[in-house]
Amino acid sequence: MTRDASFRNRWWLYLLLTIALVLVITPFVWMLLGSVKTTAELRQVPPTWWPEKPTLQNFRDLFDRNSFGRYFLNSTIVAVVVTAGNLFFCSAVGYALAMLNFRGKRVIFALIMGTLMIPGVVTFVPLFVLIANLGLVNTLPGLILPFLVGPFGVFLMRQFIIGLPRDLVEAARIDGAGELRIFGQVILPLLGPALATLGILTFLGSWNNFLWPLVVAQTNDTYTLPVALALFSTGQNSTNYGLLLAGATVVVLPVLAIFLIFQRRFIQGIATTGIK
Repeated sequence: MTRDASFRNRWWLYLLLTIALVLVITPFVWMLLGSVKTTAELRQVPPTWWPEKPTLQNFRDLFDRNSFGRYFLNSTIVAVVVTAGNLFFCSAVGYALAMLNFRGKRVIFALIMGTLMIPGVVTFVPLFVLIANLGLVNTLPGLILPFLVGPFGVFLMRQFIIGLPRDLVEAARIDGAGELRIFGQVILPLLGPALATLGILTFLGSWNNFLWPLVVAQTNDTYTLPVALALFSTGQNSTNYGLLLAGATVVVLPVLAIFLIFQRRFIQGIATTGIK
């Protein structure tokens, strides 16, 4: 079948994909264009699509905030530490569940999978009480510790590792390597696609997390970007939409950059993990 014939037979598929692409990308384009509009133009009815008088004043106002650098640093520290913790702990637990034989392994895996069915709002209050009893309210560790390992990450890494050749592990054991050495020198180098997938998803979730930092962080010193934007873009009488859109653009850029850097491994990890 020629390329033209294939296109004619699948025109409806390309149409659906095009519509989906437009629906997904339109809010981001609107956010970017709105960030360079004046407040008056943003409130104009009917709204305009292209800025009549583009301006960077919203970004100037955003970066002129004295604590903006602190908010950005807090978000970066929390997201990086949470991502690193998930990459290590989830891959280690996934290796144990995939390659080691011990009593209760199936029960532990069932419990981990069971936690995926529990909505986060159910554990929100008990988790906050635990953090408060530990004295970690209004601290960066209080924002980080509850999310250092997640059930989805464990499942993702276990499914990827279980598909690796067991002969590699057995050969290393015959050579006298311990489990830590096998994990670090044999398994980890093979986990590139899965680690990239888990890293992007974890970083995205941590970077955009709003509700938990809103409750735990109680002063400017511990605010993250999403919380800070929600607070200082809302004035006494109305919301400063230009400032809010400029801040949202700044928040999106790091995630977009990370995805563009690791997109090949991310797509490979999605295609090869859990689809067995």
